Amino acid sequence: MKRKAKSFLPILLLLCGFVFADESTVTFLPLDQIKAGMKGKGRTVFEGDKIEEFDVEILGILHNFQPRRNLILAKLQNDMLVKTGVIEGMSGSPVYLDGKLIGAVAYSVGSFPKEAIAGITPISEMLAMSPEKGPKSSFVPKIQITNHLTLDELFELNKEYFRPLGTNVDGQLVKPLSIPLLFSGFSSRVFDKAKSLFSRLGFTPIQSGSTSQFQSEISSSNMTLQAGAPVGVQLIKGDLDVSAVGTVTYVDGSKILAFGHPLYNLGGVDYAMTKAKVMTVVPSLMTSFKLAAADLTVGRFVQDRSSGVLGELGKMPKFVSINFKLLNGESEVKDFKVQVVDDKILTPLLVNLASASIISAEERAIGDLTLELRGIIYLDNGMNVQLEDLFSGQFDTALTDLTGLVTAVVYLLTNNEFQEMGIHRIDLNIAAAEEVRFAYLEKVWLEKYEAYPGERVRMKLYYRNFRGSTIEEEFPLPIPHLPSGSEFSLVVGDAVSLRSIEISQYRTTSFVPRSLHQLIRMLNSLRKHNHIYFKIIAAKPGLFLHGEEMPNLPPTMKSMFSSPRAASSPPIEITRSTLGEYRHAIPYVFRGLVVIPIKIK
Repeated sequence: MKRKAKSFLPILLLLCGFVFADESTVTFLPLDQIKAGMKGKGRTVFEGDKIEEFDVEILGILHNFQPRRNLILAKLQNDMLVKTGVIEGMSGSPVYLDGKLIGAVAYSVGSFPKEAIAGITPISEMLAMSPEKGPKSSFVPKIQITNHLTLDELFELNKEYFRPLGTNVDGQLVKPLSIPLLFSGFSSRVFDKAKSLFSRLGFTPIQSGSTSQFQSEISSSNMTLQAGAPVGVQLIKGDLDVSAVGTVTYVDGSKILAFGHPLYNLGGVDYAMTKAKVMTVVPSLMTSFKLAAADLTVGRFVQDRSSGVLGELGKMPKFVSINFKLLNGESEVKDFKVQVVDDKILTPLLVNLASASIISAEERAIGDLTLELRGIIYLDNGMNVQLEDLFSGQFDTALTDLTGLVTAVVYLLTNNEFQEMGIHRIDLNIAAAEEVRFAYLEKVWLEKYEAYPGERVRMKLYYRNFRGSTIEEEFPLPIPHLPSGSEFSLVVGDAVSLRSIEISQYRTTSFVPRSLHQLIRMLNSLRKHNHIYFKIIAAKPGLFLHGEEMPNLPPTMKSMFSSPRAASSPPIEITRSTLGEYRHAIPYVFRGLVVIPIKIK
């Protein structure tokens, strides 16, 4: 037996070497040698991980189909494709003529074709991609400091990126094959929102599952892919999973080409590249798709271009870790861990989806709900932003407000105009109660409405909570040092009301930071819904510049700040300045506003 085993060893090594050589010595057929009527083979997976062939007949070439882009038109055929047409998930499937690679199945033709007619991206255009070709996009849409961003608002901010690609040829729409985008672990309510968004971006969102709860340890032998094999682009992993599935076109050592068309066409990216398993093909008169699931991480995608995506085997992507700790009304604590791709466009969007799904799956999505948030966003530069607030309401108001705050802060950090900002980790501790917790201002009482400068006046605050009980609290009011006979205003109100007061005071709705440190300081001091704010305002001229007030400036200082050389944007002259601001935390979402005039003796 030992002799037989030894005799088979050279044959086994020879076969292994043959397979490796076959994969690494693929030749290419130039576009100018491809003619209508030529026949060849394509490769893809219809089930499991078995690569199968299908027949290909060339119909012609669309030259300059897009600027300096060509497209090979072909009819695809086998027993499966006759029933399904071109299948979503086939993007990247390699096509060969006489054993030579010509390109990747990537486009569909028409809305309800009776035959599997596909557009093939020429391999020469895919080979033009390089791992070193260009940095990540540096475009930063202008946005003011905000404490709330919804999915629709994110989409609007990034609409230049999220523009579906498609071209009309002889009245027929030629567009990239939609990509199956598989959601695992998401609540139905959040998936429906995500489906509406991603469907506009050229994806087919599918509520699916993972191949296993935990991936096994990756070894170097597992970090391999073959042309025609399914490949995943993993955007979220952990207790949730979001992965797009396509097909490998070409393997050259550690270099991988796939899809044949863009995901988002974002240029330089850092997405996880995984193996994938196809469970089945779901046939449909409208659009057939591969039902698949992401498997082992084998590398990363580094380029997302108009002609496809380029990946590197064995090099791991960077993820942003998010740790959730949920405390429900019965004092039960549940922990969830997810990781999302590190990308200034996608990270805020994925953080929103992950947060909404985990919270809504554990707490009621409809009805009275209060959520208390305490969180920290740790940045790669050692700084951090602390998140603390209370949200309450009916239907999904509390959930929408909480996820909107986290999304806004992540977006402002990753899209700041000052420097590349990486997020290391996000910790979110959330306590939930199935009741509303509101409090409404009833009145503010002062022991006197005329006082001397520096005097402390007793102030009583009365507010009514959601159970109808009136709560009284007493505070000392420090009287500012102003000239005798002058007057100032005491503003008592909630966070939203003070925002309205400041818009009138500063005559602008835009609060734009001038540096990264100021941005982080402003994010750390965002006003909270469960705080009562006290603001003292007086008739003193000053300037408002880059989101900060400069009261009572001497004429020389005012002239310097107003100079075009000193400020990239002109300051706003103000007639009323803030002399002091205080806050008081309560266990309710506070609502109300009152403005009280006080005279100086």
